[in-house]
Amino acid sequence: QVQLVDSGGGLVQAGGSLRLSCTASGNIARFNAMAWYRQAPGGQRELVATIFVAGNTNYADPVKGRFTISRDSAKNTLYLQMNSLKPEDTAVYYCNSFGPLGDFWSQGTQVTVSS
Repeated sequence: QVQLVDSGGGLVQAGGSLRLSCTASGNIARFNAMAWYRQAPGGQRELVATIFVAGNTNYADPVKGRFTISRDSAKNTLYLQMNSLKPEDTAVYYCNSFGPLGDFWSQGTQVTVSS
């Protein structure tokens, strides 16, 4: 029932920036927390950032100070602003929603950072 569609990935040079977007089919953030995960080649899916219903946020240590998670409730859209990108940020990034409405995932968008 809930669909998450992400976009914004691409190829960028080290030090560059990208903004990922994730649009939900409804205002799911009224009930569910939202998060970004990433999975590097051959790696585990890793939690990157979370924004909770109340608006507070958490970040994984490797991205603190560089990434910002935010949402626009009017547009039902989640964002991940990624600055000062590093080659180790290369991964497939996934939008996630979890809470009383269930657990939902986007299709993933590829981010590749060249050195």
